[in-house]
Amino acid sequence: MSMMTPKEMAITAVKALDEKKGLEISALEITDLTTIADYFVIASGTSNTQINALCGAVEKAMDEADEPALRREGYRDGTWVLLDYGAVVVHVFNQEAREFYGLERLWKDGVPMDLSDIVTPN
Repeated sequence: MSMMTPKEMAITAVKALDEKKGLEISALEITDLTTIADYFVIASGTSNTQINALCGAVEKAMDEADEPALRREGYRDGTWVLLDYGAVVVHVFNQEAREFYGLERLWKDGVPMDLSDIVTPN
């Protein structure tokens, strides 16, 4: 059973992405918009290798917090990997796919989390 709040889960994912030099990390609170999740955490990687490293870092951090992923999608092609933690869904894109899918645009009514205290400026 989950011990972390959805917000704490999102922050854990953001920190893991930041430690592995994820780009343009953002988090949107979407609690009031959908039942899919409470937060989307979004980041970009520069290569398949980095995208896999970013996802590995999130999975490790969440496993250590006793929050195993419910589902993983998209590892093979490496353009968009989704890690589903129930209340938090982590999306790691390559730059092209991120621009193409435009999650921040689609979910513009979500409330952006202030990550200035968490994320290293890149």
